[in-house]
Amino acid sequence: MHPIIRDITTRIAKRSQSSRTAYLAQLEKDATAAPKRSRISCGNLAHTVAACSPTQKGQILDFTRLNIGIVSAYNDMLSAHQPYKTYPDQIKQQLNQLGHSAQFAGGVAAMCDGITQGQDGMELSLFSRDNIAQSTAIALSHQTFDGTILLGICDKIAPGQLMGALSFAHLPTLFIPAGPMSSGISNHDKVAIRQQYAAGVADQKTLQAMECQAYHAPGTCTFYGTANTNQLVFEAMGLMLPGSAFVHPDSALRRALTEYSAHHILKIARQGDYRPIGKVVDERSLVNGLVALLASGGSTNHTIHMVAIARTAGLILTWDDIAELSEVVPLLARIYPNGPADINQFQAAGGVPALLKALDARQLLHRDVITCFGQFSDYLKTPQLVNEQLQWVNTPDSLDDKVIAPLGQQFAEHGGLALLQGNLGRGMMKISAVDPRYRKITAQARVFDSQNDVETAYHRGELTQNCVIVVRYNGPAANGMPELHKLMPILANLMQAGLNIALVTDGRLSGASGKVPSVLHVTPEASRGGPLSQLQDGDIIEIDADKGLMNCHSQWQQRDLPYQQEWAPRGCGRELFGAFRRCVTSAEQGASILFETII
Repeated sequence: MHPIIRDITTRIAKRSQSSRTAYLAQLEKDATAAPKRSRISCGNLAHTVAACSPTQKGQILDFTRLNIGIVSAYNDMLSAHQPYKTYPDQIKQQLNQLGHSAQFAGGVAAMCDGITQGQDGMELSLFSRDNIAQSTAIALSHQTFDGTILLGICDKIAPGQLMGALSFAHLPTLFIPAGPMSSGISNHDKVAIRQQYAAGVADQKTLQAMECQAYHAPGTCTFYGTANTNQLVFEAMGLMLPGSAFVHPDSALRRALTEYSAHHILKIARQGDYRPIGKVVDERSLVNGLVALLASGGSTNHTIHMVAIARTAGLILTWDDIAELSEVVPLLARIYPNGPADINQFQAAGGVPALLKALDARQLLHRDVITCFGQFSDYLKTPQLVNEQLQWVNTPDSLDDKVIAPLGQQFAEHGGLALLQGNLGRGMMKISAVDPRYRKITAQARVFDSQNDVETAYHRGELTQNCVIVVRYNGPAANGMPELHKLMPILANLMQAGLNIALVTDGRLSGASGKVPSVLHVTPEASRGGPLSQLQDGDIIEIDADKGLMNCHSQWQQRDLPYQQEWAPRGCGRELFGAFRRCVTSAEQGASILFETII
């Protein structure tokens, strides 16, 4: 194994010794006890089976049989989650044939950032992750289950479900994906029309027609944003069947993988090859997921989510760990916005197994991990239907060297993320899509308090010089840290016009951030007195992603400007999340309200 990968993993384990020991002690306590439902009262059990068929009642009341809890993010508004409508019945049917049962334990909220971008609802997006974690825990709190199946894909949903499931560390747990929609309009054409609309060249009818071509069917969006990053990272961590992340929703292979998952959860339950989720997720699988994240140029959201997931499992991960991993993990995949290919082209090039095979050849992955399926080597194989039977076969090398680098080659020496720090604080930049020419800039600041203010200044023709756009008061404690996607077409147009532009913000952009150099998640955030709150138009800001620097060369430290500390937005449910805004940790600590009770 690469010595730096090994050393970082050891450092995480050592730093986490106390909290991880307590976490595993609780796991062992719960695992060694008899099945929970055998120890609850007759009245509790009667409520458990009241709505069941006679057959299922008998199965659940027979404590030698297994009962699996399904937690689903199904709704028919989100294209990625619409296919999940039929999954519970498929799972129940498969388990029933084997003499076991499953119950729909609970549904969790599933909002779409693609729908709420630029809207008030986006201020609830990040907070929904912890709400989903709590909802997952509530669903499992009935303690009548011997294992968990999680149906969730998108941005905050799958991380939230995993965090909730990790609070039931003793239960074996599987994610079952649903797969991406087929490819629509090319990413190049999509971006071009968005930029034309931002510039006032294309009208709304043209924009709407394009967007409906891009997002047109059940399945995940086809660009490499947070949803697809979830799937790639979780497969690399061994949380789903090998090669299952990006199989099309309507394919026979997808149905076979779903049915096999239902069978497999029984194999890893306490009566078989017991694999509790709390042991599958450890410092080694965490690092494997991060390595895959960096090698694929995945979403910046995971610099927040992976910290939160780790802490839920008693592990303490830092941005410094991620930055040091990025120094030794090369970029091996080009998926939009890191390149022209979409997720279906990535799958056709070999998908996650091919990427993991290339990483393993470089000795960048832990092989001694516990996975939910087989062993590490199985995750280097590809599922196929052979005479209608599901099999895993050896994965070839990259089938498209423009999408996945062939063995021994790479698209860039370092991974997709960089940590920048200096007198303005600390922040993350997704460098995998940023041309090296634009990773350094020293220019005057233009300071805004919202993306809407930037949009107004752009349309007034005020942004005509090289500058660093600062958008502050968009951190977790301010307004829930919404994604600032309105900025991307605008800033891309400014760059296309020949200006040197960068963005510095305590807000988010996620996997959709592309060629614009953007320092995100800056902490401490402005609403908690961070340096961004003291900046003014004209301050000289230096950004150097190659050296990891972010500094203001003006005398901002001598100022004592008032800053906005208390936000009380109303409408769109935002008034219900005041406690979240007051209690949330920083982005660097996972932007969570849960940790005080976990660590």
